[in-house]
Amino acid sequence: MLAVWVAAMLGGCSEKGTELGAGGSEISGSAGPQGARNAASSLETCDAPIATVALVENPGGYVMPYGNGQLPSTPVPLIKLLAQQSGCFRVVDRNVGLQGTLREGELRDAGVLRKDGTVQKGRGYEAQYQLVPSLTFSEQNAGGGLSGIIAMIPVLRDLAGLAGMAEKVRFKEAQTALFLTDTETTEQVAAATGSARATDLGVGGLVIGRLGGAGGAGWSNTNEGKVIAAAFLDSHNQLVHQLRALQAKSLPPEVATKAGNSRR
Repeated sequence: MLAVWVAAMLGGCSEKGTELGAGGSEISGSAGPQGARNAASSLETCDAPIATVALVENPGGYVMPYGNGQLPSTPVPLIKLLAQQSGCFRVVDRNVGLQGTLREGELRDAGVLRKDGTVQKGRGYEAQYQLVPSLTFSEQNAGGGLSGIIAMIPVLRDLAGLAGMAEKVRFKEAQTALFLTDTETTEQVAAATGSARATDLGVGGLVIGRLGGAGGAGWSNTNEGKVIAAAFLDSHNQLVHQLRALQAKSLPPEVATKAGNSRR
């Protein structure tokens, strides 16, 4: 019975189809004036923001050893979504969004923009904390050798084709870290690591295991990306436990919203 069940499970993985709303990831949804929508059910949250935060690129870069070039070059957009969805921070942009703001300022000073417009000096919000991500390690075949194990089990060894399928199985693992620094004092006030592992059955792109969610912002394109994204979700959740003990800083005014559309 076990052999029949294994064969049926693996054989069914090759079936193709499209399911709207299926697949995707737990690291998905939105964040904004109405709070988090369709966020990961496992996402840890805060009752209220404690400060503004800027996501800073790791100066050492990120080691992306596999994924056939399909992995994004940085996890920062993914973590920006997590940070805003959790409600622990007000996120200020220090990347492409800031470059756009500076460009608009140049156009204003050149006289291109309308007079008395909304792009004015001195209205930006400071980043009270800096959050730096790190990809500690990622492994695409951790603890392999499943075909050897099957060869030692007679009932599985004699099942036609199972050994060949087992050779395609890959165990994927990743460990990540997040470091939070107080901009005013330069003190690192919190740090957290996270990890995830999964088994890639090598048929139909099926991945099973302790993913804790998959990836958004381009991280769901590969099984490797899903594991790395899940590890960042885990490290974020570990960090939130520390954030809850921090005293909130003086925050700037919230973004203006229509009546009845405030954050819930």
